[in-house]
Amino acid sequence: MFIALQQTAKVATEIAEELVSEEKTLSVIELIKNAGIGGQVIILILVIMLAVALFIYFERISAIKAASKMDSNFMNQIKDHVSNGKIEAAKVLCAQTKSPAARLIEKGISRIGKPLEDINKAIENAGSLEIYKLEKNVSVLATVAGAAPMIGFLGTVIGMILAFHEMATSGGQAEMGSLAGGIYTAMTTTVAGLIVGIIAYIAYNHLVVKTNKIVHLMEAKSIEFLDLLNEPV
Repeated sequence: MFIALQQTAKVATEIAEELVSEEKTLSVIELIKNAGIGGQVIILILVIMLAVALFIYFERISAIKAASKMDSNFMNQIKDHVSNGKIEAAKVLCAQTKSPAARLIEKGISRIGKPLEDINKAIENAGSLEIYKLEKNVSVLATVAGAAPMIGFLGTVIGMILAFHEMATSGGQAEMGSLAGGIYTAMTTTVAGLIVGIIAYIAYNHLVVKTNKIVHLMEAKSIEFLDLLNEPV
């Protein structure tokens, strides 16, 4: 009889522990469902921002990768064409290369015969346009990185206001369990905002590093071309 009672108590304890563990375990979907309409709207906005940030990142990475492709023998070929007076051949080579640095060289070649200062100015103007193209929509990533955590925090503040409003209207008789549940579900918007902000921030900085490498390549090729024009005939 005593052994049977012990086994029954043991089984009851195990069942109670399972129930407690099940109650304490919440999935992300359940947290979103329990966040209320305001929290769900905030999370939806954050999901859209994340999708936009990822689209811009992968689109820019593809564009930057394409812009960095250049034949290592490109400048030697340009030097041979220019030295031999084959200006049109040099222009055709630049057009076929299809990279920002090649377009700068093509702009400089089209100004051959004019003062070196004018050629340098034309290359600088073309370089500004190329940099603008490379940085297209990158500022949106910076905006998402800064705005996403604040939007998430806004959702949490709204949730906290609603929780304390429930406490005030209930005359102090609100259950602590329901209040705690409302507060931690409201905190999910802050977590979501931080996640989106961190991803966008890392993506933005990675694009900046990649873009700077292309800019340095453009500067190096431009200087090399101007040095070519300064060489004695």
